[in-house]
Amino acid sequence: MIRTATGVPMYATVPANGSAPLAAEYVPQAVTVTDRVLDNGVVRVELADDGTLASVCDLRHGGREVLADQGNLLRLHTDLPNYWDAWDVDKHYKNRFTDLLDADSITVVDQDPLLGAIRVERSFGKGSKIVQTITVRAGSPRIDFETDIDWHEAEKFLKAGFPVDIRAAHSSAEIQFGHIQRPTHTNTSWEAARFEVSGHRWVHLAEPGYGVAVINDSTYGHDVSRTVREDGGTTTTVRLSLVRAPRIPDPGADQGRHRLTYSLLPGASIEDAVAEGYALNLPLRVADSGGAPEPVVSVDGGGITVEAVKLADDESGDVVVRLYESNGGRAEGVLRTGFPLAGARITDLLERPLADEVTVDGDSVAVSLRPFQILTLRLKRSGAGE
Repeated sequence: MIRTATGVPMYATVPANGSAPLAAEYVPQAVTVTDRVLDNGVVRVELADDGTLASVCDLRHGGREVLADQGNLLRLHTDLPNYWDAWDVDKHYKNRFTDLLDADSITVVDQDPLLGAIRVERSFGKGSKIVQTITVRAGSPRIDFETDIDWHEAEKFLKAGFPVDIRAAHSSAEIQFGHIQRPTHTNTSWEAARFEVSGHRWVHLAEPGYGVAVINDSTYGHDVSRTVREDGGTTTTVRLSLVRAPRIPDPGADQGRHRLTYSLLPGASIEDAVAEGYALNLPLRVADSGGAPEPVVSVDGGGITVEAVKLADDESGDVVVRLYESNGGRAEGVLRTGFPLAGARITDLLERPLADEVTVDGDSVAVSLRPFQILTLRLKRSGAGE
């Protein structure tokens, strides 16, 4: 969704690796906005008077409440590692903290049919300020937190927490070309030592039948914990690490302006987390092209992700496509090209052939992948290099 220069909101459903024309048709249900509520018919988000999330209701799953407690709770920890100030995070940081619950202002800043947004501003510490724009878009369950931090703290650690009403035995965090699972409990000493873990674009939590993902565009540290409530229910909390303030070796490290976005994705599978992770980090671009061009390549088949498309380094005109299986299971599919296809070969990462030519059916190639397998195909265009 975009807003044109004339102020008219435009909408398009765009396939992966593809394009689509913008239209002024309001296809999804319109977003409704009040002082504290964002509702698009898919999710309903309610803010408390302190600017945290009081409720996230997944309307696609019978109005299921996603949160077990305050969501998007910003927590400022005292951060004093025993040895290496800028490189270490010691577990005892969790013992001292201040929850940022004083909001300077809560303002509705967008209430278009296709987009609603509420802005929360906070001041704290030594002149630091956080401005967050919480956005819901028509037809999408993703809730974005566009965050602008003016940071002037010393030896502090800022986290954003989401306690979700899910009993997750493990978390799944994206790594390059796949994801890794880690237990949410601390039954052993080495599990307890993983109190801060890394991930790329997303972290996913799930119980049978339902999952939630936290997605980010630039902050790769997080912690995940599991607790039992007084009513016997289990809460799993994921907290994203936003910014630190070490003094050594640089007393001015990380001071100043930080801009980042993270998102909460209710009702998410691993496949949804992969797709929205790419969508947040590679947002759509609007171009005046005179029409929607065909994608260079597209893939039919769940779990198959196109990571890169480029021309071959030898200037032959061949197209190199790198795919991988992203769900952790076997995948079968078909890769289709937007150009006449003369042949295809499997190559290594340096684009050197590894096997005989792959069978081509018109402008498509059958693809079969093992869990997390990486596959590089070199596609020869008809007429190229002749």
